[in-house]
Amino acid sequence: MNQQHDDERTRIREAMDRLLSGRATDSNGSLTVVALAAEAGVHRMALLKRHADLKNEFYERVRNETQQVPEAEKRLRETVAKLKKTITNQNEDLEKLRQLVTNLTLASAVLTQRTGESSDPGPAPDNVIPFRPPTR
Repeated sequence: MNQQHDDERTRIREAMDRLLSGRATDSNGSLTVVALAAEAGVHRMALLKRHADLKNEFYERVRNETQQVPEAEKRLRETVAKLKKTITNQNEDLEKLRQLVTNLTLASAVLTQRTGESSDPGPAPDNVIPFRPPTR
């Protein structure tokens, strides 16, 4: 590793300490990766790409030292809850549709059986023209 890389890592660790102790100087003091990057004076993508281990360490320290859940985790938990609710609703709709298919199949079978029982279809209305079988 080069000196610049080591310097970034040192600044990130110092920024972690300042944020977790509530002494933020260059950020809004929130316990997020964006605030950590601003506090350390590094680009957010550098923190996410080159120093992903420090990002994970930061979130672990937030969880352990402040007994708080990181914002990203809160958002993910909310999204998971919404998706679970959506899945439950879709499963209920699917069950209703399955019951409807069963009922329609039974109704179709009953109607088909009734039609098959009657050899005389009865008188056709005046506006119906019957199809004739093809001649050979």
